[in-house]
Amino acid sequence: MLGGIGRALSHRDYCLYWSSNGVNTIGRWMYRIAVGWLTWELTESTVWLGIVAFAETFPLVIFSVIAGALADRVGYIRITFLAQTATALVAVAFAAVTLTGWINIELVLLFTLLIGSLEALTTPARIALVHALVPKQDLAAAIGLQSATFNGCRFIGPAIASVIIAFAGSGAVLAAVAGTFVQFCFVITIIRADEPERNPGPWRDLMREMGDGIRYSMDHIGIRFLFVMLGVTGFLIRPIIELMPAFSAEVFDSGSAGFGILVSAIGLGAMISCLWIGVRGQTTGLTRLVIHSLLVQGAVLILSTLTGYIWLAAAFLAIVGFAMLVGGVGSQTLIQNAVEANVRARVISLFIVISWGTPAIGALIAGWVADFAGLAVTIAAGGAMTVALWFWASRLVHVMERDLEASI
Repeated sequence: MLGGIGRALSHRDYCLYWSSNGVNTIGRWMYRIAVGWLTWELTESTVWLGIVAFAETFPLVIFSVIAGALADRVGYIRITFLAQTATALVAVAFAAVTLTGWINIELVLLFTLLIGSLEALTTPARIALVHALVPKQDLAAAIGLQSATFNGCRFIGPAIASVIIAFAGSGAVLAAVAGTFVQFCFVITIIRADEPERNPGPWRDLMREMGDGIRYSMDHIGIRFLFVMLGVTGFLIRPIIELMPAFSAEVFDSGSAGFGILVSAIGLGAMISCLWIGVRGQTTGLTRLVIHSLLVQGAVLILSTLTGYIWLAAAFLAIVGFAMLVGGVGSQTLIQNAVEANVRARVISLFIVISWGTPAIGALIAGWVADFAGLAVTIAAGGAMTVALWFWASRLVHVMERDLEASI
């Protein structure tokens, strides 16, 4: 009945990883809500929301390429355990400072920068690890389930965080977050994965290996095309998540509850999208779905800025979340199937750089633009430019299908 998802979960180590990482991911979304709302409480500034979002996610641009090369050398499980342990320790410190009332915007910036940097070191390994836990025929379903879980947690985490903030404040949320990080550290030590054989050369070759991953990606026309689309949509669409506290407060005159509703709506749509991809269990036809998701993202995002009713905006954002993850999960699956095993983590690290780096830059710029042009106008302009990108990309459907789906 569950199709490809059932097959993926039949693998013991993947099932362990999936369930523990799910709890960890709930914590990560609770963390993002706590940091976003804490920033808004301290500053009431879209500029500061953009700066903090940039500090949290831009380290992925700086460290992910080297992190992918390190993962291919050191091992996916080892580097995940080390980075995750450090993340848990920083989260404990962040919670303690907030609970004691010593927090200020400068410390928020410092802690988010540290956690973002550690996240960058572990993310390529955690994504590549999925491929080492399931056979290739179950990969699309496993990636779909991972993304469905991620976005289900995007629905659950904000809801939990909003309730805790209302009754106990952001510090209590951060304390709970630290607990979710700690449990993942323990579980990762008992997982056994079929990781690629490693035969690394001297450490001085690390920069050359990083360059090999970049050249491999740029020489592959399909991967290059997907990177362009991910970059543009990340810059134009994704910043709405980082600016959601302001969107909730300024457009709908709502507090932390409205913030939680809007973020959870995106997560709900994204979760449904990923479950659908997982149950679908097929890689054929994903290129077409990825390209046409651009139209839905851009057009519906514009509609979300034209209503004054928060629940109608939430419904529109759920559709945006659905289309956003069709594009994201579809691209990730196509890339993982297209690349060779010995460079997979390095190519995935570039995927992460683009998927998270461009929203960081977009949020930083959008925060400044919204400060004088208005948030609704800024978001609608991003949607309009995404529709324009779809007009270009839709003309290349058949070419990209031949390149990206030839080996399926």
